[in-house]
Amino acid sequence: MSIFYLLLLFFSFFLCNPSSSTAQQQQEQSFSAFNISNSPWTPTQNRILVSSNNRTFAAGFRQLSTSQQLYIFAIWYRNITDRTIVWSLGRNSTFSPSSSLVITPSGALQLNDSTGKNLFPSVAVGKSNSSSLVLQDNGNLVFENWESFNFPTDTFLPNQLMNNNTLVSRNGKYIFNNSKDLIFNETDVYWSIKFQSLASDGTLVKDNSASWMSADQGASHLRRFTLDDDGNLRVYSLDPSVNDTWRVVWKAVQEPCTIYGTCGPNSICMGSERNSPYCICPPGFQNITGECKRKIPFTGPKDSKFLRLDYVNFSGGSNQTDRQALNFTVCESGCLANPSCLGFGYKFTGKQYCVHQLDRLLYGYWSPATETAMFLRVAKTETDESNFTARNLAILITLFVIELSTGALFFWAFVKKYIKYRDMAHTLGLELLPLGGPKRFTYAELKDATKDFNDVIGHGGFGIVYKGVLPDQRVIAVKRLKNVGGGEAEFWAEVTIIARMHHLNLVRMWGFCAEKSHKMLVYEYVPNGSLAKFLFPNPSLVKSEDGNEGESVETRPILDWSVRYRIALGVARAIAYLHEECLEWVIHCDIKPENILLEDDFCPKVSDFGLAKLAKKEDKVTMSRIRGTRGYLAPEWVKNEPITAKADVYSFGMVLLEIVSGTRNFDFRRSSLQSEDWYFPCWAFEKVYQQKRVEDILDRRIMHYYDSRQHFDMVDRMVKTAMWCLQDRAELRPSMGKVAKMLEGTVEITEPGKPTIFYLGDENGHLGPEDPKVL
Repeated sequence: MSIFYLLLLFFSFFLCNPSSSTAQQQQEQSFSAFNISNSPWTPTQNRILVSSNNRTFAAGFRQLSTSQQLYIFAIWYRNITDRTIVWSLGRNSTFSPSSSLVITPSGALQLNDSTGKNLFPSVAVGKSNSSSLVLQDNGNLVFENWESFNFPTDTFLPNQLMNNNTLVSRNGKYIFNNSKDLIFNETDVYWSIKFQSLASDGTLVKDNSASWMSADQGASHLRRFTLDDDGNLRVYSLDPSVNDTWRVVWKAVQEPCTIYGTCGPNSICMGSERNSPYCICPPGFQNITGECKRKIPFTGPKDSKFLRLDYVNFSGGSNQTDRQALNFTVCESGCLANPSCLGFGYKFTGKQYCVHQLDRLLYGYWSPATETAMFLRVAKTETDESNFTARNLAILITLFVIELSTGALFFWAFVKKYIKYRDMAHTLGLELLPLGGPKRFTYAELKDATKDFNDVIGHGGFGIVYKGVLPDQRVIAVKRLKNVGGGEAEFWAEVTIIARMHHLNLVRMWGFCAEKSHKMLVYEYVPNGSLAKFLFPNPSLVKSEDGNEGESVETRPILDWSVRYRIALGVARAIAYLHEECLEWVIHCDIKPENILLEDDFCPKVSDFGLAKLAKKEDKVTMSRIRGTRGYLAPEWVKNEPITAKADVYSFGMVLLEIVSGTRNFDFRRSSLQSEDWYFPCWAFEKVYQQKRVEDILDRRIMHYYDSRQHFDMVDRMVKTAMWCLQDRAELRPSMGKVAKMLEGTVEITEPGKPTIFYLGDENGHLGPEDPKVL
């Protein structure tokens, strides 16, 4: 009897003490349609309308807080922990406990406040009192010809068309309007997208039939497209395996500081996509009660000067005057002559122009990607910069005089000290730049972070990569460079170029070390390692229970077709960025699976870019020696032809074929060496175009996942694109920009020619089939 009594107490405790959300759901009365028989519906009745089939969504009155008797009428996800709201009536409209939702005898749907005023849109009128308010499985609340999808708040749901609708952030500061513009303060546009809808598979469909892919495209997750209070558009995907966590799988603006309104007037926004933005005041200004105000006002042209701020841009549109300038002096004098000019931006390379900032300094931000330098107008008596310059100049002159006076006997000591203080000047010069740029590390710092360069995570043509941890617990990858040509000036130039390359699918550089013979680059750590480890798992020796050694395959997730497609598309876009969108033309020269790293969500990031030979866009460059990896080298490397961006296109084509087949190209051999069967691209071409057996080249590890109805178009585009990339003649290969479009499916892909073999041969240019050596 006592055991029964204890069990009764035990179950009574859990029945009477559920979690708050569970208890609330248990107390809620749910129904699938609201009609005149349910009327009226008041906030205190704790009733919800649910989507009848999947029961994913709920609609009804939601109390804003337990301390306030205020409610909103909203739609939310019903079965997740935070019950995320995706729509509310009247955006910020609130209702008292005495409000009620009713259907009148004439069939009108009304939400009356305490005074009897109807706050529901007048279009919500039914044909008769038999009309019902229902919540569809896609989250659309419908009453006759009225539907919530036509009146969004801050969120679009999958397959909800934008049409002429507008999103407004909950704080009311940001708008995503029907012109597809992101707007701050109702007037200032800072980003545009030809957006049409979010598909249920995570594809963002654009007006021109093109599309963008979210990071988990293809997975069966709940998703939403939301304009957040920070002014960024994001696609969220619900990860049920991590406590129902919303994970960002796409966002419109990669650099948060470029969003207008992040910081106030006269401020400079600092931060990156990984670090939260914060605001600082520029030289000549100080923070007074949360605002950046000028320290010393200037009264006229003769009473002012300019302070140079590298990588800083003020991007307010209505208070700028953009114009071409003949030279820097003309731009500067034009600003000096205008009393309302507070500074100017100037671009020193390429097409000359200057931007005068008039009356206000708005939307300032720092980014290595900006092409201009900002010249801030301050009073001539301002000391923020002049004191620093005078102090360092005095130090250098004093040291020089002292060392020179010691004579030839101490000449070598003088040189060593000069180098020491020159390096110090470099460091202090970097500190003048706004925070957030690439940091200069000392050799001792990186040695300590990597535990004396002990944890090797990769090898490359330019050196070994080590894993490390900084004092702030950030995990880093340190590439210790070797065989880097040129002097310190050339190395600094390359580091500057790499630091200014920002793309979702490029590994981000955080810092560098240039200390005597030690040259290192510090990158973000990409946790999943290289694509090669997933495509070509390495066998390893393990001991069985009986003590014998046997061979086993390294256990890693097998990438399905959707993930492989997203990886290929991401890599294509990154290389297209290097070729066509960077300030300087960059040929990678070593594209291979080992240089494609994967994030936790398998978002690809290309590494090892920027260290190969750089050239101007209009030039064709012949490299002094072959760069790259056997199996991925284009024919022009062997033929001593000019090396252009098309060499990278060839390498990408070979990687693309490996992604489809799961086979390393130079490990592929056929028995019939007298034919071209042993050459991987030729064999793949014959299988696809002559034998019409595309399934023969697919990775056998995921053959059982292949569904021709679902995957054929995707795989067909990948194979055809690879064949075009692998053409023997460089001029026949498409540009990487077109390659990305071919993979996206936005351009038609015609039938390519068959790839041909090229040899590294004898004096006649040929090798016998018994010893093929294809690059």
